[in-house]
Amino acid sequence: PKAISTGTTLIACEFEGGVVVGTDSRTSAGSFIASRVTDKITPVTDHIVCCRSGSAADTQCVTDIVKYYMEVYSLTEGEPISVYRSSQIFRQFLYNYRDQMSASVIVAGYDAQKGGQIYALPLGGMVTRQHFTASGSGSGFVSGFLDSQWRPNMTLDEIKQLVRMAVFLATYRDGSSGGVIRLAIIDKDGTRRELLRPDNPDTFPKVVEPKAYSALPPHIPQ
Repeated sequence: PKAISTGTTLIACEFEGGVVVGTDSRTSAGSFIASRVTDKITPVTDHIVCCRSGSAADTQCVTDIVKYYMEVYSLTEGEPISVYRSSQIFRQFLYNYRDQMSASVIVAGYDAQKGGQIYALPLGGMVTRQHFTASGSGSGFVSGFLDSQWRPNMTLDEIKQLVRMAVFLATYRDGSSGGVIRLAIIDKDGTRRELLRPDNPDTFPKVVEPKAYSALPPHIPQ
């Protein structure tokens, strides 16, 4: 049997007061769509989330283990864990088990020391801090879009619009991405979630469908 994979499209962008992350919701096993409403944004603390791509089983297992280590750290140190330290715990597991797992994550959150932060951890466990990042099978379709549209000190509304459109454009072209758009806004007040459904045209992005050219000879009626 084919492994359950989360596809996928993950987008994360910093704004002046925190971080916004967005994902699609399609889970696939080969060409079979196993779920259309998967939640790929996993909260690990009130101010930190993990966006998962790769093998669903691997990423869920790693996230559960890391959450335990983060809780132990907070209890022993008597303070909330920082976003950077959280990313290093993820890095340790992803690197140590890089040959046994197929897992890539984005750790995004807010702490009092550095504000909003995004750490990208691709396959293999390398960690890089980014102002914005895209991961998963849909990321190649929107990397140029993010490069051209993101700028420092964007407002929350501007970043939400950017992330929403980036996820939509990726799902429009990527066959392994689709479903609804899930957003998470992380700032000093905690984490807030939003759900954008395709059946709500007021909030879900859309594109103008180009008219297709017919491949039939001219003498055949259309």
